[in-house]
Parts: sequence; structure tokens; C-alpha cells
Amino acid sequence: MSATRVIIDHRVGPLQVRHPEKAHRPDHPIQRKPAWIRVKAPTHPVYHQTRALMREHRLHTVCEEAACPNIGECWSQRHATMMIMGDTCTRACAFCNVATGQPNPLDHDEPARVADAVAKLGLKHVVITSVDRDDLPDGGASHFAAVIRCIRAAAPGITVEVLTPDFLRKPGAMEVVAEARPDVFNHNLETVPRLYPAIRPGARYYQSLRLLDSVKRQQPQLFTKSGLMVGLGESRAEIAQVMDDLRIADVDFLTIGQYLQPTVKHAAVDRFVTPDEFADYASLARAKGFLLVSATPLTRSSYHADADFAALRAAREAAAPR
Repeated sequence: MSATRVIIDHRVGPLQVRHPEKAHRPDHPIQRKPAWIRVKAPTHPVYHQTRALMREHRLHTVCEEAACPNIGECWSQRHATMMIMGDTCTRACAFCNVATGQPNPLDHDEPARVADAVAKLGLKHVVITSVDRDDLPDGGASHFAAVIRCIRAAAPGITVEVLTPDFLRKPGAMEVVAEARPDVFNHNLETVPRLYPAIRPGARYYQSLRLLDSVKRQQPQLFTKSGLMVGLGESRAEIAQVMDDLRIADVDFLTIGQYLQPTVKHAAVDRFVTPDEFADYASLARAKGFLLVSATPLTRSSYHADADFAALRAAREAAAPR
């Protein structure tokens, strides 16, 4: 497949470039994946039903936009992660497959459509994420809060997990989302500080840490969560330091998964981390005091989020003083 073909998104218009900021970067050949990372193409009929429901409600999902390898498994169980505020991000992270550019104005009917889809899917736990919206005064925080409120009204008893942007230079934005009382507040650090300029240039490592710390200080009852990608050139010592930083911020849940290169214009995979190394990371994180750890090659932020939430709640109850 040519470099030109993989960066064009025909869904958003003829010959419209999906990643214009990456078009002139050198190509990084995509490595063949090892056996432990390959997944089957989705064929289950429920997968197609879930896809049809997303289209009917004119919703975007990070499952599709970020080319998640677990989409077949998750959608076959009706587990779709909604991506709100459009399908175009104002950032240009080197790892991410979400389209970048100037987003459209917010769709104020979207919270109701998300809530209706969640109710029809019959979910007990839902994950809501978004593109970065640096163009909005509050980074989209009030839209997140509206989605949470609509979901709770449409599906009483459901638990809600949010995976938010960093709200960089958006004072008060985090508080708006936290005050809407999601059950889990997730913000991914993604990688180690040394790699931020190359991998996550629009973000700031310590801003992301402060966000997680501030959420826990404001709403101690909320579970906080963060995720890392590995295979980008980080060292074990650097991952261990990030774990320590997250524990200082009292983060409850850590996910670690293998970075997979979406196109030849994205950051290259430095190496494929073995399952044994993931098991080692999981042991290390548990020893550092996280309530829950998920570390496998195919782990993603919302992968098995419903079961993980049940395990997270049980772990907190088990750790509570008697």
C-alpha cells in the first residue's frame, strides 16, 4: 500500500488528507506483527448490529477512528467506546490515527444521541472519550458533563467512565467534568516524559499528572485511571518512574499496551514487547500499590472496561479498613 493511500480518508470527502500535518514526514515501514498481537477480522453478527446502531445515531467511536485492534471482540459484545465532539482533533500526536484539522462546531444534540445509543445497547458500563478541542474555551468540558447527565437519565444504574483530554490552558475545565460525577476519570499519560516532544508534542507530561492529581483531590471517591503505550523506545526504568509519579497522584488503575503504528507516516514501532515483559510490568505496578493493573500487548484504555470496573470496585472494598 502506498504512503498516499494510507493517509487519505475517503469517508470525509474525496481525496481529503486525514493527517495533513504528517503528509511530508518520512515514511516508517510498518513491521510485521508477532503472533501474539494478531487478531481476526470481525465477523460476528452482533458486531454488524453495533456498527449499524452507531451509524443510525450518527456517532463516532474511538474503536474505529483510532483503528483499535480489539474492535471485533468488543463490538461483538456491544461494547463501543463513544468519541464525542466530532471526529477531528486539534492535536497532532505522532501515534494517533484520529483525523486532525479544524473541527466543526459542537453538535448540541449529540449528548441525547449518545445516551439513546447507550440505552439501546443495554450497557452496564460505558466509556466516553473525545478528540482534543483546543478551539473551545473550556476544551469541551461542559459537553462531557452534558453527555454524562444524559446517559444517567436514559440508563439509570449505569456506571460511566470518561477518558478526557488534558484541558491544557483551560482553567476550571477538569472541575466541570469531575463535578458531573463520572464513576471513573481516565486521562492517559501515553508515554514517558522523554518521548513527549516526539510522540505527544501538543501535551505536557506534568500537566497530565496534575490533572489526575487534581481530580482525586476534588472528588476522592472517583476512581482515577491512566494508560501507557510501550514499544516506542522507552526503558523499563522510565516506565517504573511513571508508575511512581502516578502513585504519588493516587491513581487507582493503570493500563499498559503495545503501540501499533497506524500508517507509514506515524511514529515507528521501536520493538514489540513480549508477553513476559508485560507480565513483569503488571507485577511491578501491583507492587507499587495500584488497585488494578491491566498489562498485555492488546490492552487498551477501554478494553474490558466493564469487567475491570467491577474488579476495581471490589479491590477498593477489599482494601478498606475493617
